[in-house]
Amino acid sequence: MNATIKIMPCLDMEKGRVVKGVHFVDIRDAGDPVESAKAYCAAGADELAMLDITATVENRPTLIEVVKKVAKAATIPFTVGGGIKDLVSAEAVLRAGANKVSTSSAAFRNPELIKELVREFGADKVTVAIDVDRNQKLPSGYEVYIDGGRTATGADAVEWAKKVDGFGVGCILPTSKAGDGAKTGYDLPVIRKIAAVVKAPVVASGGAGKLEHFYQAVEAGATILLAASVFHFQMIKIPELKQYLMDKGVNVKL
Repeated sequence: MNATIKIMPCLDMEKGRVVKGVHFVDIRDAGDPVESAKAYCAAGADELAMLDITATVENRPTLIEVVKKVAKAATIPFTVGGGIKDLVSAEAVLRAGANKVSTSSAAFRNPELIKELVREFGADKVTVAIDVDRNQKLPSGYEVYIDGGRTATGADAVEWAKKVDGFGVGCILPTSKAGDGAKTGYDLPVIRKIAAVVKAPVVASGGAGKLEHFYQAVEAGATILLAASVFHFQMIKIPELKQYLMDKGVNVKL
């Protein structure tokens, strides 16, 4: 556990507002993105993610104006995902002030895109997000979902993560549909399985509800801990989480 573990609040965006759902549905409002970004930077977050959760399904680019405003307010590295489907959309987001782009559905449909993004912008600017759900018929027990978790692909999630890692991406972000917003803990087996076969840092995403859930994700091999609900609704404060992890012997930046 020598790697510095990073805390990454996630702003799920819909119609210019921060929202949060459970299992990718039952969406409710969670505030203004600029105010949220400022608050998280002040609270000691290490990175920030902003995902335009309906961009892909609505077949439109990410809301660039929102990216610009959040980028101005953010003092920490800032990843933007949703609607990143080619070099043009990725460049627009980076030009608007994002430090990194995250792609999911488009990357799955066209794996060449991952290579292009890495070649054009550098590995450290490219995250591939993988939405997963359990499927015992597949070798790893996990299936890749696309279109914001709406479409099953039949592909094995761990195999896909391995392939993505082979393209040299800077980060892999698996989110468990079963865990998303449920606050019952991260889906540890999928983190463990992916972390065991990739070189890129793995983000734990989907399901954090208590302090110990974050520590369990570190033990499973995640080096970036992403959460939304518990931070947005002030159930866990970032300084408190960092102190807890530090007391457990985890290397965090206070």
